[in-house]
Amino acid sequence: MSCLFCEIAAGTQAAEIVYEDTQSVAFLDHRPLFPGHVLLIPRRHMVTLADLPAAEVGAFFRIAQRLETAIERAMEADGSFIAINSIVSQSVLHLHVHIVPRRRKDGLKGFFWPRARYRDDAHRQETAEKIRAALRDAAL
Repeated sequence: MSCLFCEIAAGTQAAEIVYEDTQSVAFLDHRPLFPGHVLLIPRRHMVTLADLPAAEVGAFFRIAQRLETAIERAMEADGSFIAINSIVSQSVLHLHVHIVPRRRKDGLKGFFWPRARYRDDAHRQETAEKIRAALRDAAL
């Protein structure tokens, strides 16, 4: 199966690369929310953050930190939006971190999807306990 981001990492697909090392590549999104919107990917194909080996997570996110700072400075931004979609809303099924420069009153409102409230406090607590239990069960 062909993967556009694997092709970018391999240099066989054109992209505006802003950073690369032996483990990762960062390039401008071809459909940016705002100019300076960068995608950071691991060179090796993996679909979700959970697929990224634990030993590589720290180094990967140190690059994300460096990119956040550089993008904010380069774009004279007030801050940034950093996000990862996992399968749902991934237009390319390859792990990627969005780093988007932001300015106050830039028109980007919260998240890109509607928010759903908890039915009540019990529902909120039940949800939290389910997540805690899953973390215990998976020994994460």
